[in-house]
Amino acid sequence: MLEIVLNGGWIMLPIIVASIIAVAIIGERALTLKQQNIVPNHLLDDAISWIQPYRVDAIKLRELQLSSPLGRIFASLLMHADQGHAIAQRRAEETAAHEIHELQRYMDVLANIATITPLMGLLGTVIGMIKVFAEIMLTGTGQASLLAGGISEALITTAAGLLVAIPVLICHRWLQRKIDDSVVLMEQQSRRLLDVYMDSVESNEQPRAAVANRDHSL
Repeated sequence: MLEIVLNGGWIMLPIIVASIIAVAIIGERALTLKQQNIVPNHLLDDAISWIQPYRVDAIKLRELQLSSPLGRIFASLLMHADQGHAIAQRRAEETAAHEIHELQRYMDVLANIATITPLMGLLGTVIGMIKVFAEIMLTGTGQASLLAGGISEALITTAAGLLVAIPVLICHRWLQRKIDDSVVLMEQQSRRLLDVYMDSVESNEQPRAAVANRDHSL
């Protein structure tokens, strides 16, 4: 393996560095983007139980903010829910935009690695072929070993670039799908929590209105 890398020439170094960076990013994102870390199963039920009756205080809001991206959206929603449906929804959307941006961290780097490594392999191919034609100009076609070295360098770098790019691209698509699925779940559960809160507010206001009307009639 080491001999193959050395035969590939200096262009193998950036390809290897890119592959190491890609592996680190894929590992970090795979752990971070676990659905349980982003959309905990119990979080919506807990938040609803605090609303009915309303038992949301600073401690519970802090707990939500520290729990997960969905928890931070819930906390933002509950902190502004008394200002009306439109304002609470807008604040939750602002928080969600920030959380989605955080979920997308390093994904551009991964996409760039999948795009650039084949180009680096192609550059190695061009360099190897230049060496081949340079040897032909100097010695003719009689030195087969010299020509084979240049061709070998060209083929090795091309293969290395593709061997890095293909799995990185697959992993990028897989991680992006996990992000998209999590975003859909966060949106659905945030809307559910806001609807439950508004229903709770309306149900509490109706008895008070009925009492006020009765008192007025008396």
